[in-house]
Amino acid sequence: MEKEKYKTILRALPKIELHLHLEGAIPLETLWALIKKYGGHKELGNNIENLNKRFVFKDFPHFIDTWIWKNQFFKEYEDFEFIAHGVAQDLLGQNIRYAELFFTPGDHTEKGLDLQRIVESVAKGIKSTAHEIELKLIYDLCRDSGPDKGMEQLEKIKELKDYGIIGIGIGGSEQLYPPEPFKEVYEKARSYGFRTTAHAGEAAGADSVWGALKQLKTDRIGHGTRSCEDPALIAYLKDAQVPIEICPLSNVRTGVVNSIAEHPVKSYFEGGLNICINTDDPKMFNNSLEQEYMCLIDELGFTLSDIKQLLYNAVDSAWCDDKKKRQLKTEIDDYWRFVI
Repeated sequence: MEKEKYKTILRALPKIELHLHLEGAIPLETLWALIKKYGGHKELGNNIENLNKRFVFKDFPHFIDTWIWKNQFFKEYEDFEFIAHGVAQDLLGQNIRYAELFFTPGDHTEKGLDLQRIVESVAKGIKSTAHEIELKLIYDLCRDSGPDKGMEQLEKIKELKDYGIIGIGIGGSEQLYPPEPFKEVYEKARSYGFRTTAHAGEAAGADSVWGALKQLKTDRIGHGTRSCEDPALIAYLKDAQVPIEICPLSNVRTGVVNSIAEHPVKSYFEGGLNICINTDDPKMFNNSLEQEYMCLIDELGFTLSDIKQLLYNAVDSAWCDDKKKRQLKTEIDDYWRFVI
């Protein structure tokens, strides 16, 4: 099957995302509008193409520095509604049928903004597509702020579930802040009914994944790319069928792996690990789920049947109810009968 036909099939395919950061999925035009609002366009020569160039990263710490730079342009509650609306519309245009969005309000409360009002604004922004796509929120406690700050935020968000927050995670500088200190935070989160994930095995190695599993007892692992550094960990992940939120092109963009050819995603899939494919920060990495799947087919020899299995894995690993999972699988099956 020629490449263009694959692209056409993948573009219209009903898709699911479980590892997607709201602040990293903002369409460039939307982000550019905020940059201009606060005068940052002068730094970029009043040229949106220079924003694209800003999103080229030497390594993972450079990516984090750029993330912090970008965040300075979210200053008012209306900004959060604006970016959430832009992300929701963009996902709808890609035929994403269900997504769980990480977001990091704690990065912005130090500016004097109220946490609840940020959450309300994000929820309002994504509401515009509610009749066509289901979007849920995962609160990123951000490991850089430490477990005490994480616990403080957790106590606030337990009252905000009605805004669509279904779980927690810890992103940020994994190479500097291991997961173990967040053990009590995760125990408390589970007692409040939150689902749990953690970025691990991305900027740090297999020990980080073990820490998330043994101490935080996470439901899922975000990235898990470097799990292959420990064969015992791979065996555990297979036996326990821990869902792993793999983000191949993100890992290339941040230098976690040198190229797609060196990414372990194919060996994980063929080895029976429970993986699904995600974009992470698509507007900062210039990727999409369509491109992720196309890359797997083009570079690593995945088949369309493999892509369907990856979608099924995503549905099974999602934090929605069984009725929604049946609905999503029906959409996938109906589409597959049409194209295959």
